[in-house]
Amino acid sequence: MTDDAATRAPPLTPHPLRAAVLGEVHARPFHPVGTPLRILHFAFSTNAVQAVEAHKALVVYCNGRGAEPPHEGVKHFRVSLGGAVLRWESHAEFTTYTWEFPAQGRAPFDPPSASLASAMAGLPQPGPHLVSVDLHLMSATDNVPLESIFDSASLTSAKVDGGGAIVATDFRPDPAGFVRILLRDFGLTPSRAGALVQRLLEIETYRLLALLGLPEAQKLLPRVQSIETRVSEVASQMTQSSGLEVDHKLLDVLTSLLADLEAQSASWMFRIGATRAYETLVQQRLVAIGEEAHDGWPTIGAFLSRRMAPAMRTVEMLETRQSELARKLVRAANLLRTRVDVEIEQQNRDLLRSMNERTRMQLRLQQTVEGLSVAAITYYTVGLAAYVIKGLKDGGLISVDASLATAVVVPFVLLGVALVLRRIRGGALKENI
Repeated sequence: MTDDAATRAPPLTPHPLRAAVLGEVHARPFHPVGTPLRILHFAFSTNAVQAVEAHKALVVYCNGRGAEPPHEGVKHFRVSLGGAVLRWESHAEFTTYTWEFPAQGRAPFDPPSASLASAMAGLPQPGPHLVSVDLHLMSATDNVPLESIFDSASLTSAKVDGGGAIVATDFRPDPAGFVRILLRDFGLTPSRAGALVQRLLEIETYRLLALLGLPEAQKLLPRVQSIETRVSEVASQMTQSSGLEVDHKLLDVLTSLLADLEAQSASWMFRIGATRAYETLVQQRLVAIGEEAHDGWPTIGAFLSRRMAPAMRTVEMLETRQSELARKLVRAANLLRTRVDVEIEQQNRDLLRSMNERTRMQLRLQQTVEGLSVAAITYYTVGLAAYVIKGLKDGGLISVDASLATAVVVPFVLLGVALVLRRIRGGALKENI
């Protein structure tokens, strides 16, 4: 055996998901970018079918421009198209398109975003539009006051990446619908600039995705309040009324309310889970960019803690109320079921007592009837015996007095009839058992 053969690793059968999990840590990598640069970022809400259609449309788009299209099943793709670069990403419930353009004007956000957005005209919209961001990465030589670019009422500005850049935004859409982000570069390397740009775009994207839970919560809140009111009414009726029929009606009401609440929760739980996950991602990205105060303006994190946190608390409040309401409904339903069971047991007990009483009366009646039957059968049997005795005497076969002989026969006939009826009754009882 040669040394190469001895040291060669044996062939291993890989796990079917090994390639996928190995590649996951390299998914959506940061790409180096140079300063100055203009970036337009779009995000669309998409389901599984729409994501597949978006991939197909991107393949057609690239083929039509002589560019290499994305491979089958890829979730992220980057391609150069003339003077611009397009980065496409497919996520669980949204799809993004990020365009990188060489900066043309010296002033911030020059030219206007509407003139650059025409690049999306060749790509069909894959789903409902959610995010539009216009990010301008420029050198720090620009001294235009931030108040002249953004709304000072909601302006945020912070030093980021260890003081390597200053970021500013007001989170308000411009006339073309883009949220503008200005990033002034104080000496970032292309890799650091690329990572910072992507994190800022993700903050805005995940912020809006997290806030999708708020309208859902506001829509569900009146229904939850209605169920809470109805549960209180049912609880009040439980203390003021009783009876099996009433309890059955109240139990039907509680069961219907619980089913309604569960149906709401089934559709709501995905959204609340997604909202929580996106909020966590926003906080992680804020930590990653390393914000520091700048010129007295609030940082992005401070701004979002005041404006976004109340919305997240509303969503969490609704989830808590739903969970507590479900527990109340279950407790009330269990209490009613217990009351119904107790009432049914009482009815069964009364029914058994009544049946026992009827059985006792039937037994007494049976005993009375049996006694009368013994007397009647004895009477008829003795009558027949009297005819026999009289006939025997008239024929000279016996010489005893007929009346005396009949009287002597009566006790024996009575005892015999009683024994026969008792045996018949005992046999019938055995057959029933």
